[in-house]
Amino acid sequence: MTSPAGDGRERLVAILAAGVAVVLLVSSVTWFASDQAAVGVAQLFLGAVLAVVAALLYRRAQRR
Repeated sequence: MTSPAGDGRERLVAILAAGVAVVLLVSSVTWFASDQAAVGVAQLFLGAVLAVVAALLYRRAQRR
Protein backbone atom coordinates (compact mmCIF):
# COMPACT_ATOMS: atom_id res chain seq x y z
CA MET A 1 0.00 0.00 0.00
CA THR A 2 1.19 3.48 -0.77
CA SER A 3 0.37 6.71 0.94
CA PRO A 4 -1.45 9.57 -0.78
CA ALA A 5 1.85 11.49 -0.78
CA GLY A 6 3.34 8.71 -2.92
CA ASP A 7 0.64 9.24 -5.53
CA GLY A 8 1.44 12.92 -5.79
CA ARG A 9 5.13 12.18 -6.11
CA GLU A 10 4.47 9.64 -8.84
CA ARG A 11 2.39 12.18 -10.74
CA LEU A 12 5.13 14.80 -10.42
CA VAL A 13 7.77 12.37 -11.71
CA ALA A 14 5.50 11.59 -14.66
CA ILE A 15 5.12 15.29 -15.46
CA LEU A 16 8.89 15.78 -15.19
CA ALA A 17 9.55 12.84 -17.52
CA ALA A 18 6.99 14.21 -19.98
CA GLY A 19 8.67 17.60 -19.92
CA VAL A 20 12.09 16.09 -20.60
CA ALA A 21 10.59 14.01 -23.41
CA VAL A 22 9.09 17.11 -25.04
CA VAL A 23 12.42 18.95 -24.86
CA LEU A 24 14.23 15.98 -26.40
CA LEU A 25 11.69 15.59 -29.19
CA VAL A 26 11.61 19.28 -30.08
CA SER A 27 15.36 19.82 -29.90
CA SER A 28 16.18 16.75 -32.01
CA VAL A 29 15.43 18.84 -35.09
CA THR A 30 18.66 20.77 -34.56
CA TRP A 31 20.72 17.58 -34.85
CA PHE A 32 19.15 16.79 -38.20
CA ALA A 33 19.82 20.34 -39.38
CA SER A 34 23.50 20.06 -38.43
CA ASP A 35 23.97 16.82 -40.42
CA GLN A 36 24.24 14.61 -37.35
CA ALA A 37 21.28 12.37 -38.03
CA ALA A 38 22.47 9.55 -35.76
CA VAL A 39 22.28 11.82 -32.71
CA GLY A 40 18.87 13.08 -33.85
CA VAL A 41 17.51 9.55 -34.21
CA ALA A 42 18.88 8.55 -30.80
CA GLN A 43 17.31 11.63 -29.24
CA LEU A 44 13.96 10.89 -30.89
CA PHE A 45 14.08 7.32 -29.60
CA LEU A 46 14.93 8.40 -26.05
CA GLY A 47 12.21 11.08 -26.13
CA ALA A 48 9.63 8.53 -27.26
CA VAL A 49 10.66 6.08 -24.53
CA LEU A 50 10.42 8.79 -21.88
CA ALA A 51 7.00 9.84 -23.18
CA VAL A 52 5.73 6.27 -22.83
CA VAL A 53 7.18 5.97 -19.31
CA ALA A 54 5.59 9.29 -18.35
CA ALA A 55 2.21 8.17 -19.67
CA LEU A 56 2.39 4.88 -17.78
CA LEU A 57 3.39 6.60 -14.53
CA TYR A 58 0.66 9.19 -14.87
CA ARG A 59 -2.03 6.56 -15.56
CA ARG A 60 -0.78 4.50 -12.62
CA ALA A 61 -1.00 7.52 -10.32
CA GLN A 62 -4.55 8.28 -11.50
CA ARG A 63 -5.81 4.77 -10.70
CA ARG A 64 -4.90 5.02 -7.01
